[in-house]
Amino acid sequence: MSTDLENLAFLDYQNLAVFPTATADVLANLLVAFICGLMMSIVYRLTYRGPSYSVTFVNSLVLLSIIAAIVIMVIGNNIARAFGLVGAMSIIRFRTAIRDTMDLVFIFLALALGMACGVGLNIVAVTGSLLAGLVVIALTFTNFGAPRKRHFLLQIIHHSSEQNDVTKPLSRYCSSLKLVSLKNIGLQDLTESNYHITLKSTKKTEEMVRNLRETPGVQQVNVFFDEDDFNPPTM
Repeated sequence: MSTDLENLAFLDYQNLAVFPTATADVLANLLVAFICGLMMSIVYRLTYRGPSYSVTFVNSLVLLSIIAAIVIMVIGNNIARAFGLVGAMSIIRFRTAIRDTMDLVFIFLALALGMACGVGLNIVAVTGSLLAGLVVIALTFTNFGAPRKRHFLLQIIHHSSEQNDVTKPLSRYCSSLKLVSLKNIGLQDLTESNYHITLKSTKKTEEMVRNLRETPGVQQVNVFFDEDDFNPPTM
């Protein structure tokens, strides 16, 4: 008896008309998915702060929302379609590396908005995209989560035989100074000194570098601003 009831419940679930079938409804859901994806791409362009901006990724956010909506409408409440689609999608191999964590967040957001549009929850999709966009913009332009003090890596190449202390000019610009490493590079008796520093004012970085270069014995000065800048310009 319980088995018959379960079968009836399963058949009733299969016959639920919760997914759009009319052409007008399908077009409306896809249009909302397009608008939500476009909004997310605009927010991404306004708030992106990573090392390498990708135009194709921005365009992919728009298409991803539409694709997710189409997939949800194709599956509907048919379990067989769901398993078939999982098997078909497993053939595809995504090998693109995600360098920025926020890129992954935008991908999941575009998928969620597309899924909401696919089941006809257009109000949820529009409200979610507006709220998520406002939150991302607010977090970005208020520098939420940024450290109070920004640390830098200072590299100085100077003559080892010089008696002058190359760190003396740094006292005016740095609130903290820590020697990280010393290395003899073997060219004209040169020494490479690396320091972790915290600047009193980042606006005076160029002035500090200029004064260091004028110090007797100093050959080269490099400032590493971020951990992503592996090859910073020589100053």
